[in-house]
Amino acid sequence: MPEISNVGGMDAETFAAFTSQLERYVRERLIPAEPQVIADDRIPDDILAEMREMGLFGITMPEQYGGAGMNISQYVETIRLLSYALPAYRSITSINIGMVCSALMKSGTPEQKAHWLPRLAAGAIASFALTEPGSGSDAAAMQTRAVRDGNGYVLTGTKRYITNAPFAKVALVMARTSVEPLPKNAHVSAFLVPMDTPGITVGKPDRKMGQQGSQIADIILEDVKVPGDALLGGEEGKGFMAAMQSLDNGRLSVGAAAAGYAKRALDTALRYATERKAFGEPIANFQLIQAMLADSQAEIYASECMIADACRLADEGKRVSIEAASAKMFASEMCGRVVDRCVQIHGGAGYLAEYEAERFFRDARIYRIYEGTTQILQLVIAKTMLREFAAQH
Repeated sequence: MPEISNVGGMDAETFAAFTSQLERYVRERLIPAEPQVIADDRIPDDILAEMREMGLFGITMPEQYGGAGMNISQYVETIRLLSYALPAYRSITSINIGMVCSALMKSGTPEQKAHWLPRLAAGAIASFALTEPGSGSDAAAMQTRAVRDGNGYVLTGTKRYITNAPFAKVALVMARTSVEPLPKNAHVSAFLVPMDTPGITVGKPDRKMGQQGSQIADIILEDVKVPGDALLGGEEGKGFMAAMQSLDNGRLSVGAAAAGYAKRALDTALRYATERKAFGEPIANFQLIQAMLADSQAEIYASECMIADACRLADEGKRVSIEAASAKMFASEMCGRVVDRCVQIHGGAGYLAEYEAERFFRDARIYRIYEGTTQILQLVIAKTMLREFAAQH
């Protein structure tokens, strides 16, 4: 694994001790609990309590707010190690330490940071409510409205595919504060909304192809009254910008999740290939099996290098739109190829639910979709390249 930057983050010795503890916890506690998480479609409360105790919900929060103060490289490496296990474990923590923490740190008022960051660091689960039935990346099509009401606002609308909605204590909700679309999506504002606010209903969790234990659902807002200080940053029109500013880190997190899960699939395939015999010898002795193992190892290593490089640049304060999009695109597509090879190495057994290979195949498919589909990322990369080329010529 490439060297991890500790620019502006946790000191290297402390981080090394933390990751060593995390790797043991993943293998000795989280992986053995996977069958129960899948059967119940949720993480047991005792494991959630342990994850809170380890500080996994606050790794990116500054120490003054009860967090670990990790930099981007350390945060993303933690995600990679955690993602060796079932994706649900990353999913339950990811919104806290990713999008919501980032939005608060970059755009929140001092009062909002003081109120919410310690709660998030302690493990109050958050949701990020941007997507709607008729809009995702297209903010101009957003229908959820926030209408001024005295000193506060009234929110009305439906949010779709919202990760952790059934468990969340707070949601960062994007809503229109202007009927007309404005330049740079300034018609969209962000609101910190406690999920027990009257008028909020959470829909039935959606059934998914994979990623059991992680739940997504609709959040329905019907005349939800929030005070004026719920407006992120105390200023209208900053919501979409806050969401987009956290995308680079979010893409690196998903790329790391894909790399971590690909490693799990490869290790599983390696074990099976050494144990399964055909024609009197382990199938690992066959060169075409070895080719699939070697290709998987090379691609995982390439993704780890891309992610580490992008994180290092981000920690140095550099803009990494191209690098983050490239790393996420490559890692998610790579993970799809690795889990496919894992099924292939298992042969007929790979198609059976009795073996982990088929679950890896289903779980990995979403990585090519969220935080920007591969196709959206191709556009992001190309348009940024063209814009930079035009500026230089």
